[in-house]
Amino acid sequence: MRIFIYLIIFFAFFDLFAQLPIMSTYAVSLGASPFIAGLAVGMYSLSNTFGNVISGIFSDRKGPFKILVVGLLSTSFALFSYSAIEGPYSLLAIRFFHGIAAGLTVPAAFTYLANRTESTKRGKGAALSGAFVGLAAIVGPAYGAVYTSRNDVPQTMFLTGMLILLIGIAAFFLLRQTAITKNKTARKTVALMDILKNKGLIRSFSGAFFLMFSQGVLAYMLPLKVEALGLDSQLSGLLLSVFGISAILVFLLPINRIFDVTKPIYTLIIGFTVMGASLLFLSAASIESLLYASMGTYGIGFALLFPSINSLLIDSTDEASRGRAYGYFYAFFSIGVVAGSSITGAFALNPNQGFIVSSLLLLAIALLNGLTVKKE
Repeated sequence: MRIFIYLIIFFAFFDLFAQLPIMSTYAVSLGASPFIAGLAVGMYSLSNTFGNVISGIFSDRKGPFKILVVGLLSTSFALFSYSAIEGPYSLLAIRFFHGIAAGLTVPAAFTYLANRTESTKRGKGAALSGAFVGLAAIVGPAYGAVYTSRNDVPQTMFLTGMLILLIGIAAFFLLRQTAITKNKTARKTVALMDILKNKGLIRSFSGAFFLMFSQGVLAYMLPLKVEALGLDSQLSGLLLSVFGISAILVFLLPINRIFDVTKPIYTLIIGFTVMGASLLFLSAASIESLLYASMGTYGIGFALLFPSINSLLIDSTDEASRGRAYGYFYAFFSIGVVAGSSITGAFALNPNQGFIVSSLLLLAIALLNGLTVKKE
């Protein structure tokens, strides 16, 4: 059943990445202001935090089977609802519902995998799950950009909804026989004070936040930069796919052994540094080839960072508390996207300014982790 959980992870992130090249321009086409357009991109992730936390709590209490099925089916319904959008404010409402529904799936799926992976292979296991995220990052943006250019956003969302509905129905029948039952032992909780005392979780959660902050900036600013340069609008989707290709190569090639032989804090620092440098380069790029190079480098940094923050979380929790920890973890993912898209929209930054701000933040976090790791 592990491969089917990987498939669920793929479609959960496919849903996310398919939105990236189309949502900001779709909001603008509905008459949204720059702030509302940024909020429309981030609203999904804002409400996603609630779904993440709920998923984590119930994954620990009941096991992930029910929460996975409910998450997939409710996400498909939310995607069907895009056909009812009439303006920017109805878009915000549906984005809010979509985010809550989608937030139920990922923490439960990752909890399922983490609890069935040997501790000595948790880095490589995280890399394999990251490969499916990377595959979604390749296929999703290209699908979103190309299919929408030939149809419209509601039709794109409807087709995505049909795919996730089929996965949800399959999950009900395939996972029902192997559902994780509730552990009879007392469940631990990851309270706020526990998080503040756990340096591994702090690094993991902050890594998730700033990783997705940069993704939020990309989601909002990359289509606008492509448009400002006078290039084909489909290029934004292809650029995001290049990011996914470079990431998935790192995840699947023998280099992925680095995640089991190197402490995750070191690959985290390198990942942040590479991502920050690539965004700085992206801000200065003005021709298509340099845009591709920037996004390819960004993907390498992502591939180093994603397994690192997963490994830090696994190392800092046990099976009794891991579901709740993953709920908080992906809540920070969601908040990061909201912050990235909304802040750049609120300050009316142009694409290059947005990339520079994000770059400086990532480089600062890399430096902070580097300065503090010797003190532990």
